[in-house]
Amino acid sequence: MSEILLALFAGLLVGIIFSAIKLPLPAPPVISGIIGIVGIFLGSQLYQWIIKSFFT
Repeated sequence: MSEILLALFAGLLVGIIFSAIKLPLPAPPVISGIIGIVGIFLGSQLYQWIIKSFFT
């Protein structure tokens, strides 16, 4: 849980700093960015499941 809070805090801090100095946010559009992150996570989980199921 502390990792989640630290990540949230870091994201908030970066958002504030980038907005204050009028730079574009270093993130993809909201929905597509979230879907991309979920896809990356699910892909890593699928890889680990395949390795564990078929190669151990």
